[in-house]
Amino acid sequence: MDKIKILIVDDDKNICELLRLYLEKEGYEADLAYDGQQALEKFAASKPNLVLLDVMMPKIDGWETCRRIRAAGDVPVIMLTAKGETFDKVLGLELGADDYIVKPFDTKEVVARIKAVLRRYTVSAGAEEQEQKVISYDKLSVDLTRYELKVDGRVVDAPPKELELLYFLASHPNRVFSRDQLLDEVWGFEYYGDSRTIDVHVKRLREKLEGVSDQWNLKTVWSVGYKFEVKDDA
Repeated sequence: MDKIKILIVDDDKNICELLRLYLEKEGYEADLAYDGQQALEKFAASKPNLVLLDVMMPKIDGWETCRRIRAAGDVPVIMLTAKGETFDKVLGLELGADDYIVKPFDTKEVVARIKAVLRRYTVSAGAEEQEQKVISYDKLSVDLTRYELKVDGRVVDAPPKELELLYFLASHPNRVFSRDQLLDEVWGFEYYGDSRTIDVHVKRLREKLEGVSDQWNLKTVWSVGYKFEVKDDA
C-alpha cells in the first residue's frame, strides 16, 4: 500500500526537518518546500495527500498558496502560523484550510491533527463503505458515500467538512444545534479549534445554497446556533 504523502511548507528549514522526522516515524512520506512558489510546484508534481502550510513565507505567502491549492482540488490543508489572533484563524478557514496550528507547537499535537484531518477525508472501508449515506430535499442532494453535493441538479464543489456539516443538519430537520454540539458531532472530540469554525463553514455553505429553494433553509437561531429548517410540505 502506498504511503500517505505530506507536503511540509515552511521557510524555517529546522522546522521542516523536525516535522519530517516525526512524520516519517509515523509512517508517512514527507516532502519539503521552503516558499510558496516551490510549494505550488511540488504540489502539482507530487500530488500530496495533505499539506502543512506556513503563513509567513517569501515569494508567495501561505494565504495565497492555500487559495491556489484549494482552487486545484480538495486536498486537506493545515495552516502553521505564529499568529494566534482570531482574524488569522478565520481567514485561513475562509480560504479553505481545514485546521490551523499556532507556533510554537508540540510535534505530537501536529501528528494528532494530521490523523484527525485525514480521517475526515477518508471514506470508511468495509461494510460502512457500502452504506448509502444520501439525503435529498427539493433541488438538494448530499451524498456522503461519494462525498458529493448537488444543488439544482449540478455538482457543486464542497470540502468534506462542509458536506458533513450540511448532511448532519439536514439529517435532523428543524432541530436546533449549538455551535459546540456541531463541533462535537461533525468534527469530533479531537478537534482543537473554536466555535467560530462553524460560522465560517455555514457562511460558505450559504454562498452555495442561498435562494435555491423555498422549501428549506440553513437558518441561524440567534444566541443558540443553527438548524436546517424545512417546511411541512417539503
